[in-house]
Amino acid sequence: MRHVDFAPLYRSTIGFDRLAQLFDSAAGFESEGGYPPYNIERVADNEYRITMAVAGFAEDEINIEVKDTSLSVKGEKKPEDGERQYLHRGIAARSFERRFQLADFVEVKGASLKDGILSVDLQRNLPERMKPRTIAISPGNTQAKQLAN
Repeated sequence: MRHVDFAPLYRSTIGFDRLAQLFDSAAGFESEGGYPPYNIERVADNEYRITMAVAGFAEDEINIEVKDTSLSVKGEKKPEDGERQYLHRGIAARSFERRFQLADFVEVKGASLKDGILSVDLQRNLPERMKPRTIAISPGNTQAKQLAN
């Protein structure tokens, strides 16, 4: 595995340290393994959905938390009542934690659990000053007219 040194970036730029931290932490997120499987989809221009397969987990066994720009989804199975004897156990009952790094202005709008599928809806809300806008061009040189008067 390659390690990238961002020290030159820190010496010659200002304000990009968060970007370098994202690159550094991206390798850590991949080490979580493949459980539970998930999809990330774009629903609309500024709307996204994370869908996770969490078969066997109830709503009260899943915790969704947003802190700064990090979304964390944790699942912790409660101990089963009584003893069960499994001949084959293919449905995972292990605890998990999955983290997602959110871009600026991305907010969690809600979550739902149906048929073993957890859906987390996200929306990017850009401030008005960040949205593209059209500037009207006025005819002639209005500033020159104002100075002449």
